Amino acid sequence: MNKVLITGGLGFIGSHVAQACVERGFSVRLLDNLSPQIHGPVPRLNYSFLGDPRAEIVRGDIGSPCDWQPWLEDVDCVVHLAAETGTAQSMYEIYRYTNVNLSGTASLLNYLANRPHKVTRFILGSSRAVYGEGAYLCDSCGVVYPGTRTEENLRAGRWDPRCPKCGGAAEPVATPENSKTSPASIYAATKVGQEDLVGIAGNALGIATVIFRFQNVYGEGQSLKNPYTGILSIFSNQLRQGTYINIFEDGRESRDFVHVSDVTRAIVLAMTSTRADGLTLNVGSGTPTSVADLVLLLGEKLGVKAQSTISGQYRVGDIRHCFADIRAIQETLQFIPEVSLEQGLDRFLRWVKTQPIEADRLDAAHRELASRGILGEHAAKTASVR
Repeated sequence: MNKVLITGGLGFIGSHVAQACVERGFSVRLLDNLSPQIHGPVPRLNYSFLGDPRAEIVRGDIGSPCDWQPWLEDVDCVVHLAAETGTAQSMYEIYRYTNVNLSGTASLLNYLANRPHKVTRFILGSSRAVYGEGAYLCDSCGVVYPGTRTEENLRAGRWDPRCPKCGGAAEPVATPENSKTSPASIYAATKVGQEDLVGIAGNALGIATVIFRFQNVYGEGQSLKNPYTGILSIFSNQLRQGTYINIFEDGRESRDFVHVSDVTRAIVLAMTSTRADGLTLNVGSGTPTSVADLVLLLGEKLGVKAQSTISGQYRVGDIRHCFADIRAIQETLQFIPEVSLEQGLDRFLRWVKTQPIEADRLDAAHRELASRGILGEHAAKTASVR
């Protein structure tokens, strides 16, 4: 492998992949627009690979008309991570999200289809959001796939999806890759579109593709500035400030948290092996954790009492539960997550303590969502304080 282009290369996951590549002797070109929402108005770039002759940094925006030729020169592997990622924000920033995530990806693939290049491998960072609610088990109907939760049910505090066939109770189960996609947000819809574009174009162009559906990725280097995504970063910043944490719904909504080092390892395996070529694979821990439990665990590890309010608020486009079935990636790439949530939080919080406490922009973000009808409130809520 001669050179790797990482789009979003100075972002959270991209910077970890870049470091892993440099450590393995690969040359990398890191393309990033240094978005102020992620990096702040004055980016602080303190990556250890800066100054290494094998790491080249270029500033560019895939959402703007661009010439890919200088960015793809001598590149034989593309790791495509550049994307807008805020689920709720995507519901009103529709053009921006489709322009960056879909048009930007189409622009890259269009170059590969029409110009000489050396790219033989293409790895896409997709998202568990493509599943919507994912897989559930109904005692009467078996495995089912509930649709998007309605505003009526959310306002009434009916948080958990019901079986779409019989209307009975259903429990979330690990979601495999062959589950149907059911995006509940504009962001999720753009990720489904990205997957289709990359899979179809790669097959037509003879470029080996691997599509990874990341679960909730967290870890050292995650943006502490972005109020629209990354609940671990948001909550840890609030805990350090001693402010109340607003837990949506009833706090029992759950996510699959996977440490960035495990995600990086999966990407490197796909870069250096042909075993996953042509496949779409989940990357996660395979274990769900509720948001309320996460807040308590963060407080314990930071040594502060977690002051939280279970508010009954909700965001349109949010899912209730989703966690990954990771058997396929275990079988193809022999990938097993190495970092438990306990270990990962210890590592993450050690890093957080070295960072300045950022201004809490969450209230402003919530006001923006509320003004646009994205943030709602359970009609009969009785907020509880923990």
